[in-house]
Amino acid sequence: MHLSRTFNASPHCLPSPNGQYVATLLDTEITIRKVKTLRILKTISLPRGVATPVTALQWSPSSRLVLVTAGKDVHVFSASKENDYSASIRNVVPPAVKPSFVVFGALDTDVCVCASLGLRFAIFDLVSSKITEVASPKFHTSASAQRGFCFRPESRHLAVMTRSSGKDVISVHHPDTKELQRSWHADTVDAQGIVWSPDGKWLVTWESAAHGHKVLFYTPDGNLFKTWSGPRILEPSDADIELGPGVRLLAFSADGHRLAVGDSSMRICILDMTSVTESLRLQHPTSIVPTDTLQVWQENSATVGQKFARAVQTVYPPFVPQIITSPPPSGCSLLSFDRSSTLLATRLENVPNTIWVWDAIAAELRGVLLFRGMVSRVLWHPVIRETLLVVCDGDACTSVAFVWDPLSEGPISVDLSGRLSSGKVHVAWLALDQAELGALFASDCKDYVLASLADPGSEDAVPWCAGSEASEALDSVPGSDAGEEASQLDDTFCFKKI
Repeated sequence: MHLSRTFNASPHCLPSPNGQYVATLLDTEITIRKVKTLRILKTISLPRGVATPVTALQWSPSSRLVLVTAGKDVHVFSASKENDYSASIRNVVPPAVKPSFVVFGALDTDVCVCASLGLRFAIFDLVSSKITEVASPKFHTSASAQRGFCFRPESRHLAVMTRSSGKDVISVHHPDTKELQRSWHADTVDAQGIVWSPDGKWLVTWESAAHGHKVLFYTPDGNLFKTWSGPRILEPSDADIELGPGVRLLAFSADGHRLAVGDSSMRICILDMTSVTESLRLQHPTSIVPTDTLQVWQENSATVGQKFARAVQTVYPPFVPQIITSPPPSGCSLLSFDRSSTLLATRLENVPNTIWVWDAIAAELRGVLLFRGMVSRVLWHPVIRETLLVVCDGDACTSVAFVWDPLSEGPISVDLSGRLSSGKVHVAWLALDQAELGALFASDCKDYVLASLADPGSEDAVPWCAGSEASEALDSVPGSDAGEEASQLDDTFCFKKI
């Protein structure tokens, strides 16, 4: 493994979607660092009088722009050294409310804003200065807003879920003008979100778990094609399925051919999207018997360095003890397909330290990873197939991440405690196409570091150039680098009060 040297960070520090840059907000400056050279590409000064505190820093989908949310204002800047584009949106929400969620749309030129209290959902066009408003969005908090709208792949049609007169309403808007093209009342009591399938063939919404199993599949023009009403009854013990809680979460495979549905049981249903029917079922066992095709890896608490041992005997995952005064946790809390759409990672609410990896085509369990800490984050590599990143909570896991693939000898620990030591570390993949073995971004809000998973002797597989470390001797203070320019940007236009 190769580690870069540490760089100054803050709570607002993140890599670009294409993995080629890292943006960091320090005081009133944004630094854009290029991963390939590890040098600062550009320094952007925020406009004078910008509201504080800054609540968000985000990249655009193409990695060309960065967005800063400060108070009721949104500022957008070009990340390119050759382009000094900038834009500001003033007072993005009405008086007496705050922006609860701000994000780029399907294009770099669209900015989506949710107002607190659910007053409105707005799309700002940075090219035409046009504002499109949708009243009464159902989901408007920072935690739930992303479930309330989505953009169709390729065509970029916008779908929004609102609630009016106690009913859920879905609307579809034109990709360019954002004008309403179709709206209808969903056949739900309390829908929990909407999502387009990755191939754009279906617009899906699902009912609250309190109202049973119900997933509705709409065609892009808004016609209801089919309703999935829960798992099939395969044996007598399944007779009570309809009496239990319904859908908790769902996840599409990357190719859009399969949909995994989890409820409050230890069961996962896989739907074939060709016919929109249940094609197979995955049942988490209470005991695991290792085989040649089933890897079971346990973190060894007696070994320094988070080493893992492969189990050879039956393993019983540690379930959370039931507390009499509260209902026991149950059901699936994580579903995630890998890039190949073959492997499915799951996590159960009552077994929080265990990750299960399934072959979603053969309906077989391929791997079980048992950690000492509670698993808090699981990410498949966005480009490399069958490569999984796991982050755990706990005193022994604050500066450690784990990487696993089916051909490795157990999860590989990435210990960053020697570089990052200021509390919990945020770890994410760098989505670089050329990094065959994967690369990571890690930050503790005070510093950040890049890590390449290539072998120590494989210099060619490291995303940054050899010698880049030495060239950063003058980079201890942002904006003080010799030969690196800082750009003072003026707003190209501002939105007036709304």
